[in-house]
Parts: sequence; structure tokens; C-alpha cells
Amino acid sequence: MALFLDSCDHTAGQWDFIFRQPKQVVTASLQWPEVLESALNSLPVYQGPSHLPFHGGLAGAWSYDAGRALETIPAIAQADITLPELCVGLYTQALMRNRKTGETWLLAPTEELEALQTFWLTQPDSKPQPTTFELLTTWQSNMSAVEYADKFAQVQTYLRAGDCYQINLAQRFSSLYAGDTWNAYELLRKNNNAPFSAFMQLEHGSLLSLSPERFLAINEHGNVETKPIKGTRPRATDSKQDQQLAAELQSSPKDRAENVMIVDLLRNDLSRLCIPGSVNVPKLFAIESYPAVHHLVSTVTGKLTSTDHNIQLFAACFPGGSITGAPKIRAMEIIDELEPHRRSFYCGSFGYFSQHGRVDTSIAIRTLVATRSERLQNVQQGTIHCWAGGGLVADSDCASEYQETFDKVARIIPVLTQQFGARQS
Repeated sequence: MALFLDSCDHTAGQWDFIFRQPKQVVTASLQWPEVLESALNSLPVYQGPSHLPFHGGLAGAWSYDAGRALETIPAIAQADITLPELCVGLYTQALMRNRKTGETWLLAPTEELEALQTFWLTQPDSKPQPTTFELLTTWQSNMSAVEYADKFAQVQTYLRAGDCYQINLAQRFSSLYAGDTWNAYELLRKNNNAPFSAFMQLEHGSLLSLSPERFLAINEHGNVETKPIKGTRPRATDSKQDQQLAAELQSSPKDRAENVMIVDLLRNDLSRLCIPGSVNVPKLFAIESYPAVHHLVSTVTGKLTSTDHNIQLFAACFPGGSITGAPKIRAMEIIDELEPHRRSFYCGSFGYFSQHGRVDTSIAIRTLVATRSERLQNVQQGTIHCWAGGGLVADSDCASEYQETFDKVARIIPVLTQQFGARQS
């Protein structure tokens, strides 16, 4: 199980990580927070430089459906992706690159360090060419425009009835593929430049994430930060029009209302394990711009009552409110009723938990899940899925929300289609 946490060349990123050869792998458990805490506490004492972000610990991916171990959610949506609900490893080996200084650090137990140094230093310069990536079919959504409109109307009924005040609704695009998904990831990272990107190779598939959204970051002193995204506008090629779209987003009463709903949800989530009075909102309605879209982003901070509560806080906030709606549990119930298929790792999380208390995790939006169905003459084949959604409120417009889902994947699906094969239908 290999994992690459990639900050790309984004100004918000500093460290890249490659994790290899986990000592333990957790893939499914009804008590995964407790299992992960136990694994983290089993590590030997770290004896390296204190300034490094990872001193040994946990790293991996949590699917959106890992939330079913935390709350009782109905099983209505079809579970057609047969990957584990989480893939988290306990690592004592990691390669860390500081993009700002150019330094690369190798973490490993003392008894393994010499062999690993020899391994890395003696690797040949020439590498075998990986099998190219190819889309075999056009992308197909799991709901038509008419079906989306029907589900949008059902969401509005729930909102008017008072079940929720925001509900996230997503559609899924799928295509058959052949070849190496790493090639697809390399292309996508160049086109998205997202600070919380990730690639994970699993036994029966792979995960490709181009996420711009931080879920939870915690430092070794217990200071917590989360940066929910809620509010989106497409980018324009004309700079004046592009600036107008960003200004329109920042001043939009609807988008600001959506954003503050999720800010309030996260303030409540953080307050469950943070010191009373420590939860604050230092930034509200900031604009962050990416190659495909402008986003409205807020920042919520707090301080944990104990630095031993990192995994407990992650579980208390999981999955992130920006991709469920609010109140969270009722929104998740409605999502399971209206979306035809379970979300798998879309809207889950990637990240790491270091044994000295440092944590950084993402919300897995702009994320693709590839499953392998067979190997034909050593060429892997399977199905690749990509999702896009948005938070719906009482004054949402159906046509605008439907178009927003396409805006969000404008640097994913069309890019893959243009480079690797079949055209989108």
C-alpha cells in the first residue's frame, strides 16, 4: 500500500510525503478510531530532528462511508465499489520533501536506515516505462439532467419541511479504462495544482485526489485549523470577467449563507473536544482561486483540551460538514436516499497523524476512484469514477447548481478525455 501526499506547486503547500511498507494496515473496523489510536500508541519513541512534520504514525485514506461506523445511516444507495472503507497504514518509513528549502528527509528505524539509504542511492536512473492510461468509453453520469432536477426538487421538499437547512447532492461520472492510473494522476496534478493532492495505490484499485480543501490540521501543541469551502464560481479566460466572477461570489448572499451554515456546524464539531472559548473564526468568506473555479473559504480554529485527542476530534468531525450539509446526520440520511450509489472515497479524507501530535488531512473532493476488474496481457483494466456536487439551500437554483457540478470537474474529466481517449457524452 503506497501513498503519495502531494502539495503540488501551490503556495499553501510545503511538504510532500511518500509512505511505504506499513507495519500495520487498517482497512475496516466498526471501532476504527480506537483501533487507530491503539496502533499509534504502539510506536517506538522517535529520536530524529524535531522540526520534521512526521515522526512515524498513521497515514492513508478514509472513505466517506467510514462514517457509517460512527453514526447509524441507512443502506439505500448501491455499494458497487468493493474497496475497503478505509486504508490507513502505521508507518515508520517516510520520504519527506520540503518544497521551500529543497531538502529531502528519509525517516526509518535505525536498524533499517542503512539498507534504505543503499536502496535509494543505488536505484538506476532509467526506469521502465509504465503502461499508458486509456479511457475505453465515454463518461456516463449516474443521473440525467431530468433525474438531477427531480432529486433537487426532493431536496427542496426536505428543506421546506425543516429536516435540514443545507443538503449536499452529487452526481457520479464513470468510464471504463485500461493502463496505469499514475499517468492520469500526473496529467491531472499539472492541470489542477491543488495543495491537498494525493495518489494511493491499493491492491485492487487506486485513488487520485486533486483536493483544494483542508479538513483538519493540528500542530504538536493542540492548535486546530479547518478551512471549509462552500461557494463556487467558474474561472473565465478574460481577466476582467474572472475578477468580476470572484467579486460576485464573495458578495453573494446565498453563497455567504451556505458558507456560514457550515462554519457554524464545524464550530460545534470542534467545540466537542476543544477548550471552551477557544473556537474562533479568524477568516470568513475569503476567496481562493484554482485553475477551474473560485471558492469561498472560511477558517475556523480552536485548541484541543488534550493533545491526545487528535483521532477523537477527527472522528467527531468526520465526514466534513462542507460535503454533507447540516444538520449533518439528517443530511447524510437524505444523501443516501437520493444519490444512486455510495460515495466511496469521494468526500472522505486523506492525510497523516504523526506520533508527536501533528496532523494534516483533506476533504477528498475532486477525487477519482479506480477499481481493477481484470488483467489482460499484464494490462490492468477496470472502471474509474469521478464525482461532483454542491450544497443546496432553500434559494438554490436547479440549473445553476447542476452546471456547478460540471464547473468543478472542468479540469478533470475534459482533460482526461482530451488526452486519453473517449469523448464525454
